Amino acid sequence: QEQLVESGGGLVQAGDSLRLSCAASGRTFSRLVAMGWFRQAPGKEREFVAGITWSDDRTSYRDSVKGRFTISRDNAKSTVYLQMNSLRFADTAVYYCAGSQGSGYEYWGQGTQVTVSS
Repeated sequence: QEQLVESGGGLVQAGDSLRLSCAASGRTFSRLVAMGWFRQAPGKEREFVAGITWSDDRTSYRDSVKGRFTISRDNAKSTVYLQMNSLRFADTAVYYCAGSQGSGYEYWGQGTQVTVSS
């Protein structure tokens, strides 16, 4: 069964850092063309946070996290990371990783909670 598993969430203070990890099963990882991180805060819609493409490692970010968050991948570990620095209260959300085979994001993880106290 294909799956993505996130980890690394937690409770931190504003200004702190966290690194989220998303591990994919081997078959899933090899079929992907891109992966991304999304988040959903209580009462809000899920929103795109960052993405990375396999072909050229091109990255993209939502404006509010540019300069603070970095997405990266480790092919040997079939894992994608989201390094989050200078966290803000507004970053509080459940963070999901997602994988794409080219037609949107077909695979989703179960989510990991990030809570930033002000």
